[in-house]
Amino acid sequence: MSPRLDFSDWWAKDTRKGTPVVVKMENPNYSVVEIEGPDSAFRPVERSRGRKNAKQVTWVLLLKAHRAVGCLTWLATVFWSLLGSIKKRLSFTHPLGSERLGRDRWLFSAIKLFLAVSLLILGFEIVAYLRGWHYFENHIPTSTLEIQSLLHLVYVGWLGLRADYIAPLIKALSKFCIVLFLIQSVDRLILCLGCFWIKYKKIKPRFDEEPFRNDDAEGCGYVYPMVLVQIPMCNEREVLDDSNDESIQQLIKAEVAKWSQKGVNIIYRHRLVRTGYKAGNLKSAMSCDYVEAYEFVAIFDADFQPNPDFLKLTVPHFKDNPELGLVQARWTFVNKDENLLTRLQNINLCFHFEVEQQVSGVFLNFFGFNGTAGVWRIKALEESGGWLERTTVEDMDIAVRAHLHGWKFIYLNDVKVLCEVPESYEAYKKQQHRWHSGPMQLFRLCLGSILTSKIAIWKKANLILLFFLLRKLILPFYSFTLFCIILPLTMFVPEAELPVWVICYIPVFMSFLNLLPSPKSFPFIVPYLLFENTMSVTKFNAMVSGLFQLGSSYEWIVTKKAGRSSESDLLSITEKETLDKRSQLLRGVSDSELLELNQLEEQKQRKPVKKTNKIFHKELALAFLLLTAAVRSLLAAQGVHFYFLLFQGVTFLLVGLDLIGEQMS
Repeated sequence: MSPRLDFSDWWAKDTRKGTPVVVKMENPNYSVVEIEGPDSAFRPVERSRGRKNAKQVTWVLLLKAHRAVGCLTWLATVFWSLLGSIKKRLSFTHPLGSERLGRDRWLFSAIKLFLAVSLLILGFEIVAYLRGWHYFENHIPTSTLEIQSLLHLVYVGWLGLRADYIAPLIKALSKFCIVLFLIQSVDRLILCLGCFWIKYKKIKPRFDEEPFRNDDAEGCGYVYPMVLVQIPMCNEREVLDDSNDESIQQLIKAEVAKWSQKGVNIIYRHRLVRTGYKAGNLKSAMSCDYVEAYEFVAIFDADFQPNPDFLKLTVPHFKDNPELGLVQARWTFVNKDENLLTRLQNINLCFHFEVEQQVSGVFLNFFGFNGTAGVWRIKALEESGGWLERTTVEDMDIAVRAHLHGWKFIYLNDVKVLCEVPESYEAYKKQQHRWHSGPMQLFRLCLGSILTSKIAIWKKANLILLFFLLRKLILPFYSFTLFCIILPLTMFVPEAELPVWVICYIPVFMSFLNLLPSPKSFPFIVPYLLFENTMSVTKFNAMVSGLFQLGSSYEWIVTKKAGRSSESDLLSITEKETLDKRSQLLRGVSDSELLELNQLEEQKQRKPVKKTNKIFHKELALAFLLLTAAVRSLLAAQGVHFYFLLFQGVTFLLVGLDLIGEQMS
């Protein structure tokens, strides 16, 4: 309603005394359009308002269209670059450079069947969507008059089957996995809180400044225990190892001879038959007569480089502590920033050592031996049954048996030993397969011993429920089942849709906790989350293989390393040998021959090292499965689910084509 003005008082007061103008207004509910000008009352208000609104809508639509075009252009550029990288890498793929499935084809066959069914359902859903049948998701027609064709009848039958039979099963399985997910999340949170408490209270193992001082002893007044150092190795060319390669054997013998001439007590032992892998190697070495003269044994893998004071920082903890059986040091990695794969491995291993090992060592006096960079009391090894060849995780095996016999462990987070992580996905995958199949083998073998042992009940519960079931079995099970099976299934069965907090909030929170020990890795939180879901395929396959003795559960393949932990030493040796050989070769050589030799060396340096990448079938099959589910999620307009499936599918694709990490030469 327009305002009404009363001019009677204004006219009287203005003509008599020139007093100020008084304007009385009733119902002052005016609009901007009505007071824009003197003739605003004669303008069609509704029409003008509509014209302005139309202009605003047009500009908004143009702005959104511009943003959409920019987003599509960016996506097209990224997709084109990805295709170019894939084409380039595939051109270097050897015809035989594909994953050997062997006896582990059961999982790959199941994924292929799942993918075929998903593609069939996707095509069926697209046809139904284009024909306008998608609205039947909330109402399934029952009368024959509503059925348009035979295909329509099949679609209606699929909706009924999906809602009545398939959805309840998926919901039950998803609820079970979500419960396991939450339990594992609580365990991870408690571990982090325990680590914070250790740092807050500055809790760490300590020993006397001079634990081996003896005033009655002659000379310096110190009596040091005898420590045996063992380096079990096999077929690692970049470092000295106990190999079946004759050239490497010669290198080892020469190195042993050099140190022996310096007065070092060093022995080279070589086994002709490699039975029992690393456990057999250690067992063979402990059977020697000279072991009786030693009280402790320090074990290092080939790529580990301990500091000169390693024994001075570890062995004193055994003094006046007869129940102590193991002192474990922490690993640090010389190549953690080499590529994306090594960065992601560093996140996991930092959490393992900083949180899991440290908290277990402080509060439980028990943790899994890492197989290297540790010192054992030989008496503890002997009383626990020694090294056994029954699993591929002999380090965890001896740790569990020693714990059952009452021995205590100490973890030293401040004592760090330099080593390296695998830089290729092929080597990393084989390592993870062994690390996850072995614990399940061990669980089957030692469950009875745990139940009948004389340790406290809470220690038995910790071993069975936390050490084995929760962290070795449940974690790979729910990770693979929930994010690689149930999530794509819910796209085709929307009645069993997973909530957003399951696929987004909780995983991000878990990844955040894993990144706490390595704060510099926070920019990689999204790649880490996606890559861990990708690795769940390998871990799940290994877990099932070890639990049920399937496939290659007892296969030990030495993890290939790049030799970066000893790169400086090798380079100096190589340069010295090259200079000596060149000086001998150039004696008595003419100028023309010298020029020819230089040209040949330049050609060798220019010749690139040909590297090949492998094709991993299970990862590729899951990539297509997740991308198929992402396309199906577009029909239901599920934003978060679509983006998660899209990026997870692309991650599986990159890993399946071996586009992460270094390729093997």
